[in-house]
Amino acid sequence: MATLSTSALRSVTDEESAAFHRDGAVLLKQVLPTDWVAAAADGLDAAIANPDGMSTDIGTLRVDQFPAARSSELGSLVTEGVLAEIVGSTLGAPVSFYMDQLFFKPAGHVPPTPWHQDTCYYNVDGHDLIRAWVSPDEVPRDLSVEVVRGSHLWNTTYAPLAGRDADRDEDARETFAAAEAQVQAGTAEAPVLGADAHQEWDYFSGVRDQRLPPVPDINASRDSFDILGWHYEPGDVLLFHGHILHSALGGRMAESSRRAHASMWAGPDVHYLHRAGQIIPDPVALYEHKPQSGQPLTDFPDVFPIRWSPDQN
Repeated sequence: MATLSTSALRSVTDEESAAFHRDGAVLLKQVLPTDWVAAAADGLDAAIANPDGMSTDIGTLRVDQFPAARSSELGSLVTEGVLAEIVGSTLGAPVSFYMDQLFFKPAGHVPPTPWHQDTCYYNVDGHDLIRAWVSPDEVPRDLSVEVVRGSHLWNTTYAPLAGRDADRDEDARETFAAAEAQVQAGTAEAPVLGADAHQEWDYFSGVRDQRLPPVPDINASRDSFDILGWHYEPGDVLLFHGHILHSALGGRMAESSRRAHASMWAGPDVHYLHRAGQIIPDPVALYEHKPQSGQPLTDFPDVFPIRWSPDQN
């Protein structure tokens, strides 16, 4: 792969950083260099053409977990500084790469992505959790990601939309009860989903934590919520908080496909949390460390090295 740009096209402004902290999301216009956009396109195309055991089709939507682990271009995107610089300078703190996903929607009828929150899917928690959403494709406002402004500050973890239903599945009920007993007793030694889940996994490998409140029916009363959305262009980077309620619009025909890479970044206060309702496996390199609830991710610098910090400016 050719040598790529070593810095963003421009600095993140104080106003953009303040908007992120206030609203929970911000669209940074034209910050990602064109060579990195092209690299993202190549990496996404290669991953789409070569599904693995964590590739899942949900109707026409294709979702992959940890695609950077099998794509040199996507791997470089999350390790070589440009995206980390953008994320970290917006947060105003050191950041480490946690995990990533690929989302592919082919041309044709595009179904909407339901409203959800990211936090409940992972064995991590903390306020400094950020998604960086990047696409090599133009995405119009009526097919783009949207968020409920300020919902990252509601201090609520909502139930995930995925996972087996313990009310209908006896094995799921027993699995969840055993895991929850260990979590409550502080004796959980291993996550619900082991390293073997990286070989074969789908969104129903785990059990949904149905004790968590359901996501509000935002579409039923959209006028009651302050909803932000954007027209996205290649070179933009959309950042949104791990706790924020978000969705993607759809319900209409798209003339071209949409490829997207969504990486998750952790700031200083992000820590490990055993969840009995874990939906997505831990990063594979973390398993051998046997993390315990409350441990900051900074305890595992070989797994989550700092990719950018303010003193690099």
